[in-house]
Amino acid sequence: MSSSKSNRKGPPKHANKFAWVPNAGVKINPTEVGGRFRPLSDVTGVCFRCKEQIDWKRRYGKYKPLTEPSKCQRCSKRNVRQAYHNLCNGCAKEHKVCAKCSCRVDKIIGRDISEVEAEQKTLEEAIKNARERERRSLLRAMNKGKSQGSAITPNKDESKAGELFTASSLEEHADIGRDDNDEDDYSEEDESQIVG
Repeated sequence: MSSSKSNRKGPPKHANKFAWVPNAGVKINPTEVGGRFRPLSDVTGVCFRCKEQIDWKRRYGKYKPLTEPSKCQRCSKRNVRQAYHNLCNGCAKEHKVCAKCSCRVDKIIGRDISEVEAEQKTLEEAIKNARERERRSLLRAMNKGKSQGSAITPNKDESKAGELFTASSLEEHADIGRDDNDEDDYSEEDESQIVG
């Protein structure tokens, strides 16, 4: 037979001209999960190695999203809502382990839904207390960031949001906005011209 092929070492005979694309001829319905209008959710609560594995599955068409929540291996409740995860977010956070491989890791990828909601709530509070001009500029900057894609986040130097908020935190900005609203916008001279 051809024993030389099995013992062959070195580079391949030829390099691929283009990368393989899964389901290249199949059109994706934009309303289905993974389509344009319903993109796949971000991978959260896992270590870097597990995130790379899940991303590989998504890239090469092997990813199968969950149709219904699965059981957590620690608490036995049906709380696991992401594919290829073995632990629910609560158990993974409590034990400080990766939700997929259950190994203890210092850095977990992604943020929890509750953290995102809390940040959104403080941002909405800051927008509510801001001036109309600043509010519209901030909303424009936020919408521009969303339209560019969730993977791309604007740098601090490039975004106009950094110019709007001179305070270091949202709470300080809210306090500044409240102080500005308490003060009168015009002086006593302007009052005398209006009255007289």
